Amino acid sequence: MPIDRTRALELHRKARGKIKIYPTINIHNEEDMALAYIPGSVPPSLAIQQDEGMSYEYTGRGNRIAVISDGSAVLGLGNVGPYAALPVIEGKCLLFKLFGDVNALPMCLDTQDTEDIIHYCTLIAPTLGGINIEDVASPKTFTIVRELRHRLNIPVLCDDQHGTAVIVLAGIWNALEVQGRKLEDMKIVINGAGSAGIATAELLLKAGAAGITVLNSSGILCEENPRMNHVQQELAEKTNPEKRTGGLEKAIEGANIFIGLSRGGVFPAEYIKKMSGKAVIMAMALPEPEILPEEAVAAGAAIVATGGPGYSNAMPNTLSSPGIMRGLLDVRATVLNHNMLLAASRALANVVDRRRLGPDKIMPDIFCDEAAPRVAEAVGQAAIEEGFAAREVPKGEIYNNLWQNLYGEQIMRF
Repeated sequence: MPIDRTRALELHRKARGKIKIYPTINIHNEEDMALAYIPGSVPPSLAIQQDEGMSYEYTGRGNRIAVISDGSAVLGLGNVGPYAALPVIEGKCLLFKLFGDVNALPMCLDTQDTEDIIHYCTLIAPTLGGINIEDVASPKTFTIVRELRHRLNIPVLCDDQHGTAVIVLAGIWNALEVQGRKLEDMKIVINGAGSAGIATAELLLKAGAAGITVLNSSGILCEENPRMNHVQQELAEKTNPEKRTGGLEKAIEGANIFIGLSRGGVFPAEYIKKMSGKAVIMAMALPEPEILPEEAVAAGAAIVATGGPGYSNAMPNTLSSPGIMRGLLDVRATVLNHNMLLAASRALANVVDRRRLGPDKIMPDIFCDEAAPRVAEAVGQAAIEEGFAAREVPKGEIYNNLWQNLYGEQIMRF
């Protein structure tokens, strides 16, 4: 969807930031001040000193996350650094609040050193209930997420990885239900072996997919590919069962599903003719998809989805990440794993009314009021079942609370 540059600049200039901090306590007199600050803060501080878990009871930690970026892989812009990344990271924080009622702090770091980022996240963890790693280049982003999972007892989400993977899997499940086919029977091509592509392939493997082929800028991930990082090498050992070599034209032959997580305009319409019948095209690159939906449909694709708005089957991460984080926070999860992501995908897929499910309706609407609450509920309950939740909540409570907080009549919109 084209955006007017002048309007965009004016909106940002007028807003001077997309989120603000508001007090939750009013101070009208000296007694109020004493209770809120000193000496009133002493009793909860002493209680937390005895039991760090009480920090969730006496502070805002339980609903506070940091969105961490070094500006090395900003969507549609590349390595623009921390200052230029700030508008995008502020926007992500806004989406966490509006779609998940999560208080998110934008943290753009003036370093692109992996250990620096890991060290920073480790140091600020006592302030937070979770961390979201955003717009950090691959493979560094995988190293950061993996290491933080070992060091921290709060969940670490990477929207570029996990949010995208959940969206794609949900869309595939619904597309295959429309077509009466099974995931394990599909030949899937993923063009793009960065954060999103690798994470999507990993989640699809966990979901039961077997015939996955992944490509980076040098072609299919395989022994003959001369330019693979260590994460791509790991994935190459688990994918490409037919041992194909070459580029996208070779990979796409006989494929059932194409997932584009690369860059715009790299998928010619004639490639659809090389695919198996009832081709599913998910052209997810932003701001321009790998192939325009109208071109894909004209070339014979049965189901087409894109990453951005403006078309049927839009698949933005706002349908996944805010709900995932909400569920993790509500049960005080200590980690995010693949089973929780699978639960999120299934919940998101099921949001679509089965009476409306069809080639042009495999995903919920962007502003669907069921998406985030159902995803949050599924993730929270999965964390409890997996034994990674410090707080158990009755089934339905996460859903009800989030829906009421986001859409209830008592909420005032400013």
